[in-house]
Amino acid sequence: MLRRRTGLGPRPGGGAAARQYGAVDALLCPPIGFAHRGARAHAPQNTIEAFRLALKLGATGLESDVWLSADEVPVLDHDGFVKVGLRRRPIRSLPASELPPSIPTLEELYAECGTGFQLSLDVKDPGATPAVLAVAGAAGDDAVGRLWLCHPDWQQLAEWRGLDRRVRLVDSTRLRRMRGGPERRAADLAAAGVDAVNLHHSDWTLGLTTLFHRFERYCFGWDAQFERVLLHLLNAGVDGVYSDHVDRMVDALATLDR
Repeated sequence: MLRRRTGLGPRPGGGAAARQYGAVDALLCPPIGFAHRGARAHAPQNTIEAFRLALKLGATGLESDVWLSADEVPVLDHDGFVKVGLRRRPIRSLPASELPPSIPTLEELYAECGTGFQLSLDVKDPGATPAVLAVAGAAGDDAVGRLWLCHPDWQQLAEWRGLDRRVRLVDSTRLRRMRGGPERRAADLAAAGVDAVNLHHSDWTLGLTTLFHRFERYCFGWDAQFERVLLHLLNAGVDGVYSDHVDRMVDALATLDR
């Protein structure tokens, strides 16, 4: 279960690593550790094997990209193309039954891994959102409430807000793309009901997390592959990190309890 802190300030018991970086509290306690495309540093990416291994290694969240097949089934794959003979074909052109068995459906993910984790999905086909919510709803156990839907257009996310109030919406962008600056973006996200902003690790500073937290928006950092990057993000107060290296991520998260 996610616990939200009621106030900001120095994190108690942050340990030597935390003192080195001048840690502040995240809004979520503890922050989410998202396994990027499953444990892709340890197993083939976006496979049930990778997702199972990530959870076994201690990830509290999984991450993938979601597309719709020709028969409207949400499936998990990065680039949305499969090799058929000598050609590459879009997933959208094939029914789910004709896709390689290494590409799982969202329903298969829940069937094999359960629902007791946070799930971050980059929605590559905006038309997939209703089907994704339907599958998560059918999985039960508040899977919808543990679902974070990511998209680079926050206005598209705002349109999804009315589909289900439980789902979490994430603006995946870069600092340089925020027209009007980060404070304007934070205000827009709060007004639109978009829950979080996801930036590359190099964009995050303690001041920037503090700004978004002031608007009660969660802060996520991606491409956190090394210990120093993970510690920087966690001690700047981010609420979730994305990493290919689940072992490193879990070790970094453990420093918050020391």
